[in-house]
Amino acid sequence: MSVDRIGTAAHANLMLSQILKAESAVDTANRQVVTGKVSTTYSGYGDKTALMEAARSAAARSDANVGAATQVSTRLDLQDAQLNQLSELVSQVRQTLTKSAADQDATALMSQMQGFYNQAVEILNAKDSNGYVYGGDNNQVPPVTATDLNSLAALPSVADAFVNGQVKTTVRIGESQTVEVGMLASDVGSQLLTLFQQVAQFDSGANGPFGTKTTPAQQAFLESSIQTVADAAEGINGASAVNGIRYQMVQDTMTQLRARSSVYSSFVSSIQDVDMPEALSRLNQSNIALQAAFQVTATLNRTSLLDYLK
Repeated sequence: MSVDRIGTAAHANLMLSQILKAESAVDTANRQVVTGKVSTTYSGYGDKTALMEAARSAAARSDANVGAATQVSTRLDLQDAQLNQLSELVSQVRQTLTKSAADQDATALMSQMQGFYNQAVEILNAKDSNGYVYGGDNNQVPPVTATDLNSLAALPSVADAFVNGQVKTTVRIGESQTVEVGMLASDVGSQLLTLFQQVAQFDSGANGPFGTKTTPAQQAFLESSIQTVADAAEGINGASAVNGIRYQMVQDTMTQLRARSSVYSSFVSSIQDVDMPEALSRLNQSNIALQAAFQVTATLNRTSLLDYLK
């Protein structure tokens, strides 16, 4: 007669269920340690899933708006630099006209004006990755078509020198916030190009050309042109101020959007991310529980009546 084990089918089933439970706990804890996430499926978050996804979506929208605002900021920063260059250029034009009038000598005036005009056209025809900066809704062609003073002087009106569109670029940088970032070459440069055209037409007209000794008519024209260039400077400085206000508004909006995104991301993290020290502790405890279940099962399998009869 053989001496059978005391362990029964009931005992075996009970210990098997304990082993499976311990293995599941080890697997869950190990996955959390490896991924850093509470779960890799929505079911693992239960009723928190909807809140987590809503916060994640809000954070994504804020990040997208930050990206748009960053592009706007770059565009406004570029325009600020160009408007400052244009303002400095106008200042040089004013100094040149003032000196010519004061010295009553305009020998080099037209060559200097041609150089200044070339610089102004280069700024107004500036490009970025999207096209011509000051082209408005017609930003695939240079907004200023008159390439030199002679071409400008031949036009019936300064307005004919501009082919930019009339719709200024606007960009959405928030849920319900848009900012106008575009400026038109005709708005920024009309007064300055009017001055250039007047000087060029005067030089080629009945009272020209300008020479080493200015005539009374030339002297009077130069003195009146100083006020014209002052008006042009005021217009460009005004455009620069508007651009600066928009830039600051975009910077403030970006700060708010980043703060909002951080709040949403922190909320998602509080639901999704595991506490790593706690996860490691659970993994260790689960491993111990699994080892204990295996040891108890092995002991039961080896136990027989003989152990009790000794």
